[in-house]
Amino acid sequence: MALPVTASAPASPPAVDWGLAERIACRVAGREPLAVSYLGGSLHDDFALVTAEAEAAVSALTGLHPSSSAVAAVVDRGGWVSANVASMQRLLDPLTRRMGERMARSPVAPIGRRVAAAELGFLLGYVAQRVLGQYDLMVGDGPSDDAVYYVGPNVLVLEKRFAFRPRDFRRWIALHEVTHRAQFTGVPWLRDYFLAQVGQLLEGVEPDLRRVLGAVTRALDEARHGRNPLDDGGVVSLFASAEQRVVLERVQALMSLLEGHGNAVMNRLGADLVDGQERMARVLHARRHARGAVALVHRMIGLDLKMRQYEVGEAFVDAVDRLAGFGALDAAWRGPEWLPTLGELEDPVAWLVRVDARVAG
Repeated sequence: MALPVTASAPASPPAVDWGLAERIACRVAGREPLAVSYLGGSLHDDFALVTAEAEAAVSALTGLHPSSSAVAAVVDRGGWVSANVASMQRLLDPLTRRMGERMARSPVAPIGRRVAAAELGFLLGYVAQRVLGQYDLMVGDGPSDDAVYYVGPNVLVLEKRFAFRPRDFRRWIALHEVTHRAQFTGVPWLRDYFLAQVGQLLEGVEPDLRRVLGAVTRALDEARHGRNPLDDGGVVSLFASAEQRVVLERVQALMSLLEGHGNAVMNRLGADLVDGQERMARVLHARRHARGAVALVHRMIGLDLKMRQYEVGEAFVDAVDRLAGFGALDAAWRGPEWLPTLGELEDPVAWLVRVDARVAG
């Protein structure tokens, strides 16, 4: 006998109108005329070549060997936006669904979804004008999705503005992004660990008005004492519980290590493989430390935290290299318990002692 079918209630829409966010981001990102000029003709072939070269060099230096070869994907700003909207939608789905369920009981929910989309779209569009390359472990799970992205128009703009030699500049960008891919695909446990930590962080976020008010109160108290309330982890830190702050610190420490390691590998290999690396590094460093209105936007969207991750992580990697040799960093890839903590990033000797590496001198 057939069982009766019970109609399930339709799922509430997520808290963000992702389609609108993507459209706004693409509009803000704009189009770069150089992308359709003759200058863009070599991008695909060049990035395919330098990505393969970079992968071989990174594996030889770090000992990290991904199970498959890297694929270079040259995209325009709109393509980068689409990939990142898909990535964010997958990563944030548990949170936006919970928020959507609560918002569904409000008559202004449709307005809230559009407002959230507009804010996200503006920020993504702004970043799309500046990003050069990216390895995104969340874009997809299949081999065809495991690509290293290069935003062709932005690469062309900097090459023309600063008269960089295209092949060298593209190789330099590839070294950094391929290193990130080697980290997440050459260390068997790292991808799942990272996603589990981020998932744990997001699962604990409750879209509760009382928590929002409490976060604002804490932020004002920090400001009154002369401290930036976003210095310890951006906007997420304002809403984090004590348990979440522990997870947040683990994520911050891991990202600092990965960014610092990526920069160190890029600079070490670039010294031999890239003509003009020092000038490229100076230009991009100044670009990251923009002032005025640009600096304000950087702080709003958390790019200042990204800069500190580069600086703290790179200082840690340099210190470990100086004290015990570059190979001592291999200890960090043994398992999650071997990763440096936030405190150890500031005290490399303590980490070296803990992992039983021999300190020189």
